[in-house]
Amino acid sequence: MTNQQESQGSSSTRSAASEANDIPPIKAIKLRHPFRWIFAAIIVAYAAAFVVDAAINRPVYDWPTFGKFIFDKRISEAALVTLELTVLSMVLAVVLGILLAVMRLSPNPIFKSVAWFYLWFFRGTPVYVQLVFWGLLATVYPVIFLGLPFAPPLLEFPTADVPVFWIAVIGLGMNEAAYMAEIVRAGIMSVDKGQEEASTALGMSWTQSMTQVVLPQAMRVIIPPTGNEVISMLKTTSLVAAVPFSLDLYMRSRDIAAPIFKPIPLLLVASAWYLLFTSILMVGQYYLEKRFSRGATGMKLTRKQIREAAANQEESDD
Repeated sequence: MTNQQESQGSSSTRSAASEANDIPPIKAIKLRHPFRWIFAAIIVAYAAAFVVDAAINRPVYDWPTFGKFIFDKRISEAALVTLELTVLSMVLAVVLGILLAVMRLSPNPIFKSVAWFYLWFFRGTPVYVQLVFWGLLATVYPVIFLGLPFAPPLLEFPTADVPVFWIAVIGLGMNEAAYMAEIVRAGIMSVDKGQEEASTALGMSWTQSMTQVVLPQAMRVIIPPTGNEVISMLKTTSLVAAVPFSLDLYMRSRDIAAPIFKPIPLLLVASAWYLLFTSILMVGQYYLEKRFSRGATGMKLTRKQIREAAANQEESDD
């Protein structure tokens, strides 16, 4: 009786398999998007019309003047100054931002209050107004004293001796630090609380836990908005005329354009340099994000790996 049941079961299995083989394969038909191609063609046509119009029909752009000054020594030197302003200001902003973020997350109420007041003030006032005040630093505080309150100063120096370049760096960096603090705080809060608890169980102090455990893991969240802030800082350097500082890219192009009455081609020159630097920073940001996101995103498998995995699964099922 058992052999008869087994033979019936095997015959039914073969018949089911033969029926499955008789089913024709599914023929997938690609979904068509005619309106998508129509809109794409319209956009390309408008873009081509704009480029042709700007190149031929708009003499006000004055492309010969643009070509004359695009690699002018004064412009390239100003571009280097703009890069220096960006890098130094961001270094100051990152250092201060990390310190402020740690202070906001600290259990000390004094640290929390000071960090909150800093963020409230620098995020609540325009950066141009802040730079104007920094330019008036020598008027408001002719001499800065360092030492204990209500005691003779240990060190003093006149603010009039501070170079305008460094005043611009300080003004930009301190404003940006308020935004970097929130970015760093968001990155720290994205790390699982158990990581900090585990480091505490291992005998680490709160400072060691932050610097050696939490912050390295938070970099995956911190890097993308920080890259955006660097690009934003590059463009914000055009406001340092409020200090006043006139050796950056934007102000230098204006100084060159004024005596020859050619503002538009010189603005295009400055824009081209800004676009070049921004493109380089965007590429660097992409690779940094890719570097710090390893392990956070799933690894993509090739079709060959997928087929091999499916074959191994079938063998294990058999």
